[in-house]
Amino acid sequence: MASTGLLHQHTNTSIQQRTRRLSKWKRAIPLYVMLLPTIAYFMALTYYPLVHSVLISMQDFNLIGTRPFVGIENFRNVLTDPNFWVDFRNTLVLGVSMLGIGFVAPIIIALSLNELVQRWLKRSLQMIIYLPHLFSWVVVGGLWIQLLNPDGGLVNAVLNALGMSSIQFMSDPNVARWVIILVSVWKDVGFNCVIYLAALVGINPELYASAQVDGANCWQETWYVTMPCLARTMQIVGLLSIMGVLRMFDQIYVMRNAVIEPTVNVLMTYVYDQGFTQMNIGQATASALIILVFTLLLTVFTRRLVRYDTI
Repeated sequence: MASTGLLHQHTNTSIQQRTRRLSKWKRAIPLYVMLLPTIAYFMALTYYPLVHSVLISMQDFNLIGTRPFVGIENFRNVLTDPNFWVDFRNTLVLGVSMLGIGFVAPIIIALSLNELVQRWLKRSLQMIIYLPHLFSWVVVGGLWIQLLNPDGGLVNAVLNALGMSSIQFMSDPNVARWVIILVSVWKDVGFNCVIYLAALVGINPELYASAQVDGANCWQETWYVTMPCLARTMQIVGLLSIMGVLRMFDQIYVMRNAVIEPTVNVLMTYVYDQGFTQMNIGQATASALIILVFTLLLTVFTRRLVRYDTI
């Protein structure tokens, strides 16, 4: 009798467990249904093109006609192309410069704005600094090309008024490279500045009060209180900036010209030129996949550099 009772009890427990699992599944069904459009979106517009691009990279791809299989020939052509490595070097130079200046500048600006007492002035300056981020690179690039034009551009007009000669900003390769770097930082500094300002608002005022009791001055408060509190935000901003290094394209495509192309072309412009200018679709796809591998390696490096469990 005792064994029969234990058997019935075990059976009832199993039934109850299955019932609870079925109940959980039934409650989760609407959530899975809501996920279906997202899954379909990524499968159709991300994963399928990615898999199909692997096939294209191994073909002598033609829009019309046959598409013979060439194996890894396209990858070999990319890796032995001197222009690819020149563009790779340009990407590193431009990317590292933008990362360095673009990482420090918004912190300095955010700290400066945070010290303003007048709220209207603080909000006005914040809006002015953030405004360039709202415009596309077509607008921003065209604006700066006109401002830096040696014939009638505002910047050179001011230099001439001061008795200085005009500067060929977009014709001198070395100058043009720095123009693109500084304009890129100028466009995006407002976005990162807003992130830092939001983080500054969240710092506990009691930390500053404690520092003042200990006799800390303004610089010491900034270094020993503000900067440690901004460390996690700095990690996130740095992480997002690093991940975008190999995706530079818009500013280069808009602001480049035939004179400065060898010093400002980057990996993404290499893909564009191969695919749309030379119509070498197979090699362009192979170069895009190589850039994808570089991005994955950069992601692994970034994950080791910035641990997500500390953010």
